[in-house]
Amino acid sequence: MHRMIAPPDAGTLETFVVRAKAATYVGGGTPAAPPWPGSHLLTFSDGPWSYQDCYVGGASFCGQETVRHHDIPVWSMTYYGYLLRPELIDAATAGRVIKAALTGLYATGRFLGGWTAQVQEWLYTDTSSGDVTRFTGRETIERDGTAVYELLYLGGTVAE
Repeated sequence: MHRMIAPPDAGTLETFVVRAKAATYVGGGTPAAPPWPGSHLLTFSDGPWSYQDCYVGGASFCGQETVRHHDIPVWSMTYYGYLLRPELIDAATAGRVIKAALTGLYATGRFLGGWTAQVQEWLYTDTSSGDVTRFTGRETIERDGTAVYELLYLGGTVAE
């Protein structure tokens, strides 16, 4: 017999998502064993909550983040990022800019909404619509007004 567990409220969910994102990719979390060759897996857990970010690629990459509450999937986000101008930025530089910019965003207690950050000569911008329950967004990096990197994302709550 399955025990019924109420789904988490949006505020609690968003708080956990921000903590998990800050502790994994942005925070330099320790990678877990990947599920298949060529993939990367980052995980974070706290009590009944767990988070996984699994992706493939490097200079261009695609991935999915999933949050479970009491082992039940409750939220997911997919993303695809790529260098628009590889002659002007490389994957390692884009990663450093993203980590610096998102560290500031997550410190505000959120991961959605308008956000810009100047990181040396790079301008990071994140725009999104919706809230933690259903959203779409785009992040870009520019140098001297030229877009050099882009990532598209979407996600929200999931239910059986």
